[in-house]
Amino acid sequence: MKKMLNWIWIFVLPVLFACNNTRHIPKGDALYTGARVKLDGTSGLSPKERKVLRADLDGLTRPKPNTKILGLRVSLAIYNLAGDTSKKGFIRKFLRKLGQPPVLLSSVNLEKNVAVLQNHMENTGFFRGEVTGDTIVKRKRARAIYEASAGPQYTIKEVQFIPDSSDRADSVGLFTQVRASSSQTLLVPGAPFNLALIKAERMRIDAYLKERGYYFFNPDFLIVQVDSTIGEHKVNMYVNLKPSTPPESFDVYKISDVYVYSNYSLNTASIDTNMAKAQFYKGYYVIDPERKFKPKLFEQALKFNPGDVYNRTDHNLSLNRLVNLNLYKFVKNRFEVTPAVDSPSLDVYYYLTPLPRRSLSAQVTGSTKSNNLTGTEITFSWRNRNAFRGGELLVVNASVGSEVQYGGPLQGYNTFSTGLSTILAFPRFIVPFTHFNNRSGYVPRTGITLSYDILNKQKLYTLNSFRGDFGYMWKEDMRKEHRLNPISVTYVIPADVTQLYADSVAKHPSLGKAIERQFILGSTYSYNYNQLINAQPVNAIYFNGVVDLSGNLAGLVVPVAKDTNTKQIFNEDFAQYVKLESDLRYYRKIGLRMTWANRMITGFGYPYGNSKELPFIKQFFAGGNNSIRAFRSRSVGPGTFKDTLNKDFLPDQTGDIKLELNTELRMKFSRILEGAVFIDAGNIWLYRKNPYKPGAEFSKDFLKQLAVGTGVGIRLDFSFFLIRLDVAFPLRKPFLVGNEWVLNQIDFTNKNWRGDNIIYNLAIGYPF
Repeated sequence: MKKMLNWIWIFVLPVLFACNNTRHIPKGDALYTGARVKLDGTSGLSPKERKVLRADLDGLTRPKPNTKILGLRVSLAIYNLAGDTSKKGFIRKFLRKLGQPPVLLSSVNLEKNVAVLQNHMENTGFFRGEVTGDTIVKRKRARAIYEASAGPQYTIKEVQFIPDSSDRADSVGLFTQVRASSSQTLLVPGAPFNLALIKAERMRIDAYLKERGYYFFNPDFLIVQVDSTIGEHKVNMYVNLKPSTPPESFDVYKISDVYVYSNYSLNTASIDTNMAKAQFYKGYYVIDPERKFKPKLFEQALKFNPGDVYNRTDHNLSLNRLVNLNLYKFVKNRFEVTPAVDSPSLDVYYYLTPLPRRSLSAQVTGSTKSNNLTGTEITFSWRNRNAFRGGELLVVNASVGSEVQYGGPLQGYNTFSTGLSTILAFPRFIVPFTHFNNRSGYVPRTGITLSYDILNKQKLYTLNSFRGDFGYMWKEDMRKEHRLNPISVTYVIPADVTQLYADSVAKHPSLGKAIERQFILGSTYSYNYNQLINAQPVNAIYFNGVVDLSGNLAGLVVPVAKDTNTKQIFNEDFAQYVKLESDLRYYRKIGLRMTWANRMITGFGYPYGNSKELPFIKQFFAGGNNSIRAFRSRSVGPGTFKDTLNKDFLPDQTGDIKLELNTELRMKFSRILEGAVFIDAGNIWLYRKNPYKPGAEFSKDFLKQLAVGTGVGIRLDFSFFLIRLDVAFPLRKPFLVGNEWVLNQIDFTNKNWRGDNIIYNLAIGYPF
């Protein structure tokens, strides 16, 4: 009976959606379901080229029909749930905002679409193509049919770079550079004629010239003449300069003087000629009467030097570096021809409007965890930009937070945390005995961090944490970032361990891991590569790799203490380990409304010397909102281990090795409403055997010990933040050795099964 009902719903739901879609269509109109382009006369094209042309033509038709997810117009159905559009109300307004209004046949302009398709075919070399269009209406649904006869596609036979036909002597040097760039031309013999390619070639030549001092050149000064009369469906192309090209475009310009208005106000008229209070520093004039900024700051940030030939790379790098100092609200610049000089020269002016030097802000965050803990945190942040007049950033953060569970095994064991941190960042590399700078568009930074945190778990214990870092951050470009902390120190001291917790540790020694003293003395390096920044490519990769070392150098020089048989500094054992971690993500767009997101996390920790396991704060965990969502936070593993004897607490399970795999299909129903279907798998393991955690050690059978879960999600995207609710349940439980797969136990109608297996994850932002 249950299976029969499931099959009934499978067939009934699409029918209900279909009926709902046309219920509110105006009389005499129809729901527009899309366009189809039929291609003829493409015998000269390969199947791939034919497919591309048809896809291009399909994509040019307007309007676009209502979006479909798995064959259903879900967003339109949601919109129609609001009913009569003349009626108002909060719920109706919300449904209309979530949904999508119907796209009607009356909004289709056949003649305009035919003209657009015809124009595209001509621009891509189908000079003899013809397009016609018509509509088909049936049961209040309509679609457009376009028939395109492409004909032969013209291809490039020969490309010539010929000089300006005029007798202007000043054009010789310019066209010599244009011809010198011809080895990089995009117009290759045998390639199809394409207007977009011609435009790209003009932009390429312009970029080439801008790197060689031709500041006033413009791609519109180039003309590409096409001769299509040579026969055999081929064209000859001739790249030339337009006769109307202005004289200044033929000159190579050098940088003369550089003026920096470092305290410029938009509300005050600036007089560029007022140089009475200008400071001259290593070729730069800095106009800053109040001496708010040290001139050295601009010598490090700017890439133009007097006497350099103008080039676009240094132009853009200088602007980017000034913006990324995070000192200025507005950054403007202009170039002026230097008057009364023999050779073409440019004066450069930078107008910099500072941000407020000091600011105070507060941030309130809330969180829920799949182990039923609800938390909140308030952080106060005080910033001092340009702390020592050299662009330094001084930040002091103070935070107070708590986590509370109002029901369940952790009720009454509330967690409170307080923290204080100080960050001082210098906009340059600070390296003893040497000086160097990078050439990217991002100013490198040297940072010093000091912090102190107190974590109090009521009725259990308190942890005091001290941390200090010294390191560097720099970017090669927008997508590649490096962070190196040659000095990284962490010291964790347990305090106020209650008798209740001490007794629990005596019965369950694995609980002692959370309150162990931790002294980490080492270095860290991370590399981040992100193709998603400021772009949404069809295929995108994100990678973050971390190398974390502790006690390596100290272990070489510190002798073994005779009384403890360990290596110590200040009478404290320091951790010794090598930790490697990587986070690799792959995103692929499937159509306009669907994205396939994938993630693989791998982590390996090798403890040695003083350490039998990684320090607790450095270990890996699995399970939770952003991990394996079918299991509660930090409850997976290690290995096949499960603490079934401990009924007092839900300890965080951690390990030295980690493997996690996630895949998620994200569907956008409307501008705000999104959905997802996902599968998560993974586990953690210990590097060495632990007698208190049988089955936790990593072995060759690690793939057979993966936890697997699946689920669905609903997301509300409000642009500035995204609210996510994921509902998941396990498919495989690694601690059920021999019976790991639990597919046969799934029963959504069983209340006890739902209570034990269904996990609700409420969070802000995507899981990855």
